[in-house]
Amino acid sequence: MNYTHLTREERYQIQALRSQRVAIAAIAVHLGRHRSTIDRELARNASERGYDPAKAHTQAKARLSGPDNVRTIARTTWESTERYLRLGLSPEQVSARLRLEGRASPSKESIYLRVYADKAAGGDLAQHLKRRKRYGSGQERRGVLRNCKRIDQRPKVVDKRSRIADWEGDTVIGCGHQGVLVTLVERKSRYTLAAPLPRRTSDLVGQAMIDLLRPHKERCKTITLDNGKEFADHEFIAKCLAAKVYFAHPYCSWERGLNENHNGLLRQYFPKGMSLAGVTQSQVDEAVYALNHRPRKCLGWRTPHEVFYGLETTPLRLETRALRT
Repeated sequence: MNYTHLTREERYQIQALRSQRVAIAAIAVHLGRHRSTIDRELARNASERGYDPAKAHTQAKARLSGPDNVRTIARTTWESTERYLRLGLSPEQVSARLRLEGRASPSKESIYLRVYADKAAGGDLAQHLKRRKRYGSGQERRGVLRNCKRIDQRPKVVDKRSRIADWEGDTVIGCGHQGVLVTLVERKSRYTLAAPLPRRTSDLVGQAMIDLLRPHKERCKTITLDNGKEFADHEFIAKCLAAKVYFAHPYCSWERGLNENHNGLLRQYFPKGMSLAGVTQSQVDEAVYALNHRPRKCLGWRTPHEVFYGLETTPLRLETRALRT
């Protein structure tokens, strides 16, 4: 087994378990670490006041951030790494993607160290490390949907994510209810579609969903939505796309967790608190293109675009102007 340094989260788990007087051997088993790793961590970072995980992590980074560590990445490898970082990929995504492409791949820890060293020297790479949050849809729940089929009736094959044919849909609302984005995510490939609208009305939302999915009609068997009244035209949507539409239970956003998560990813480009009234389709296409060409851990570091279209893995290239297809 290759040794990897303790993460911040593991250090906080050590603190929590030690506060409950859990034995070191049990902590090691819980974290999947060797007992000597936990022994060494506590011996090095514990004090009379106990074990401080934040201080321990800071000290560990300081020990690793010397000149010898930040210069170990070859110049050509770092050029590829830096280019991917500037495309918005995380260090973990960069490391795994380069490895998948058969190229020299620094560890994510080494990339972080290099980025921190760049920041200390006045560089701007750290600005490309985005903190990702999950946001709810801000959806209005009032209104009654007629003739809707609940998620309990949805075919079990949808839960397996074994085919490219099942979508989740939602809307993202701008600040002060100014503007809206209609979003759709395919469950297996994580392929995203989105369109801006001036208002969240059922006719506009329904037509936008039809327009987005019509080019992929052969790959659309089911759509799962929440209970917003903007989806009142669900029967018309189902008829136009020859698909089945299902609804999650009220206040159960986790039943459409994939779409909720992707709305959070879109918020990187359209932050919460931003009016969406002036957002153009071109701007939305740029953001969606970036998401569809971002390697995902859950896809074995392939991109949603590669999985959705069954393409071979090639070096990533994001164009300045994105197209939905």
